[in-house]
This record gives sequence, C-alpha cells and structure tokens, in this order.
Amino acid sequence: MLLAIDCGNTNTVFSIWDGAKFRATWRIATDHKRTADEYFVWLSSLMALTKTEAQITEAIISSTVPRVVFNLRVLCNRYYDCRPLVVGKPECRLPVAPRVDQGTTVGSDRLVNAVAGFDRHGGNLIVVDFGTATTFDVVDHDGAYVGGVIAPGANLSLEALHMAAAALPHVDVARPAKVIGTNTVACMQSGVYWGYIGMVEGIVREVRKERPMPMKVIATGGLAALFAQGTETFDAIEDDLTMHGLVLIHALNTSDGFDKAMTPNKESADGPD
Repeated sequence: MLLAIDCGNTNTVFSIWDGAKFRATWRIATDHKRTADEYFVWLSSLMALTKTEAQITEAIISSTVPRVVFNLRVLCNRYYDCRPLVVGKPECRLPVAPRVDQGTTVGSDRLVNAVAGFDRHGGNLIVVDFGTATTFDVVDHDGAYVGGVIAPGANLSLEALHMAAAALPHVDVARPAKVIGTNTVACMQSGVYWGYIGMVEGIVREVRKERPMPMKVIATGGLAALFAQGTETFDAIEDDLTMHGLVLIHALNTSDGFDKAMTPNKESADGPD
C-alpha cells in the first residue's frame, strides 16, 4: 500500500491508498522537530485505534516545509523499508513540466494540484487552494502548470491583524450574518470573509482577461467550502485534490503506470460540458 504525505506550513496529512481507494486519512500539526520515531508511534496508534490494517510498501511526499522532509524520509526508510518519492526532486517525473521562468522553484503542492486538477477537470483551469497561503494555480490546456498568484491565507491575515493592532482580538474565520458588523469580532470577520471573496473573484476575473479561453475554477483546502458559500466563482470543490495528485504522480513514477491511476473518461477542456 501507498503512504501519501502532504506536508503544509500548518498541518501535515497522511493518507493510505490501497490501489482503489483511500483507507484512512489523518492530520497532524507540522513541526520540523518531530522525529521519525514520533511519527511512527502516532501513525501506529491511529491505525490500531481505527483498526486500519495496512502494510505500507511505498511512499510519496509533497512538502512546502523543507526541514521536515528528512524525518519523513527516515520514517519511510526505517519503519516501512521503502525509499519515498519526493515531489519536486529531479528523480520525480511529472506528466508535463511546468512552464515558468527559468530558475523558478514551484511549490510541490502547486505541482500536485495541477496534476490532479487536470486529471479530474481537463485543462484551462484555475485551482484556488485555501491554505496557510491562498494560492491560484493556472493549468494550461495540456496540464502544465504555467504560473499563478500567491496571497496571504485568511487565518494568517486575521493573526497579523491581531498581532499588529493591540485593541483587536484573535477571531476565527467565519461567514458573518451581515456584512455590516455591529461589534469588533463581527467587523473583523466580515472584513476577512468578504474581503477574501472579493479578492478571489477579482483575481479570477483578471486571470481570465489574460487567458481569453473558457476556464474552470476549482477550490481546495480547508476553508474552500466556507468561502464557496459566498461566491458562485467555483465550478467544483475538491477536498482530496492534493492526495489524488500524489497517487497519480506516484503511479507515473512506478511500474503501475500513470494511465491506471487516471480518472476514467476524463473530458478535456474542448470536450463536452
């Protein structure tokens, strides 16, 4: 079985893929000081508690935090006797190479989302990922990542507002009942929620001006469903987009073959709606 690991700036997600479906998915706070032994104890305990029988023989890692990769590699080598594939390393092949400025390093999560988004929705795509940062990834007609936009994440913006303004409290991201807040918390929540809705709609609009062909917009990330309540911009919400992309990339780099992992009957951007 395949252990797919998506390490973000805030959380790290572990999923077990049995070749047909994800058997289990777990999340832990990202910490570069966490050792391979600690990861193993945590994973083993969850497998036992959920009665998840899994003999892990392969692994793939996507990480936006380089310092955690070493211990994740050790975890796979020491406890599962496998050498993990790491997205973004030269030995990890992609279906189509990104087309960006020479010398640019593209975040592995953005590459993975481009692969998964193209598989499920075809080309000419905008993938909006609501994570620690809010990213907009543009996928070309053939599935290549061709650039995008990086903005601060909603939680990061609220935290910065709280840290920089002594009188403002820490609040969670939520959709307020009204745009006009009648107390400090409601005002802050309205500013972040509707401010981000406006940002998403505005950036999507400007991207479409630069690329005059029809483009679908896919949302993913922990806050995607929340922000989708306030806009009709998104054509689909994909909770497992990154994990799906990791499975596809792993298949491309193994004898299993990429085609076996692809979604059947995928329609291209020129295909029927």
